[in-house]
Amino acid sequence: MIWLISFFFKFRLTKETVMVLLPLIEGLLEFPIETNQCISPISQLLTALRYYATGSHLDSIADYMGMHSTTAVRIIPKVSRAIASLYSRFVKLPVTEDERSKAMRNFYDIARFPHVIGAIDCTHVKIVSPGGTDAEVFRNRKSYFSINVQGICDANMKFINVVARWPGSSHDATIFNMSNMPTYFEDNRFPNSILLGDSGYPCRNYLLTPLPNPRTEAEQLYNQSHIRTRNKIECCFGILKRRFPVLAYGCRLKLQNSLSVIVAVTVLHNLARDMNESVPDADEERDIQDLSDLIANGNIPNVPPNDNAVGPATSGMQFRSQLVTEYFATLHD
Repeated sequence: MIWLISFFFKFRLTKETVMVLLPLIEGLLEFPIETNQCISPISQLLTALRYYATGSHLDSIADYMGMHSTTAVRIIPKVSRAIASLYSRFVKLPVTEDERSKAMRNFYDIARFPHVIGAIDCTHVKIVSPGGTDAEVFRNRKSYFSINVQGICDANMKFINVVARWPGSSHDATIFNMSNMPTYFEDNRFPNSILLGDSGYPCRNYLLTPLPNPRTEAEQLYNQSHIRTRNKIECCFGILKRRFPVLAYGCRLKLQNSLSVIVAVTVLHNLARDMNESVPDADEERDIQDLSDLIANGNIPNVPPNDNAVGPATSGMQFRSQLVTEYFATLHD
């Protein structure tokens, strides 16, 4: 039992989950010929998992795994690309009516917000300077180099969509507007469905944001329900970074390899959720409870209006007002 616990904390996944993952990528990791003491697929996978679990220098990862540092340099991007290739299998939007209905019920059970199929937000992943003439576009407002990663999750804190290619200086609203999501909703691929985002996003009839200055009881109830429901994506990112600290400490790889790592760990996160894996650090659960207590006490902070909103914001605001008037005004705790 002690050995099993040690394995989990060293690689952030249990042995059972690793053995489920291995056959899915083994063919991409095997060498064509068994010469020169080839590194086995399982050793390659564990090398990458150790990197995700620590974010350490590659020399340290190589020493831990008993290989040369140049071998680790080749293995980690290779394994990351192999895992990232499973994206469409593990990160899926609710495209069918049954999937959307299930997603809506799960979100509704949180705080009675109707028609929600996803919560959206962005998070920054620290990287080393990519160099070149465009390096400064990767410097974010906190003055470090990063990738601004957009994620959408369901009520079970599984990612249903991830966009990991934009430099740190990119605004959250820009990333959303340039993604496929607006087109999907405007083409009615997700009828009668909405996303919830913070005030950094434009308010649209399929992406609702908090009210900047709630005055009536119905408006306050809307904001409370919105924050409690949208909090799932905050928790999802928190769990992702606690499980794979490479995202929190910084990815010391070339830019393209860093993007592969980001996508790979979101795939692993969803696999871990499917396997009912525990979260390595319990602090996240305390953070969730603290926010829930804050909301329960009515201490909802006001959010500033979004000055960067683009697109059909007026119809979004009208839809939001209609939802407050016709739905939240009728709710009673």
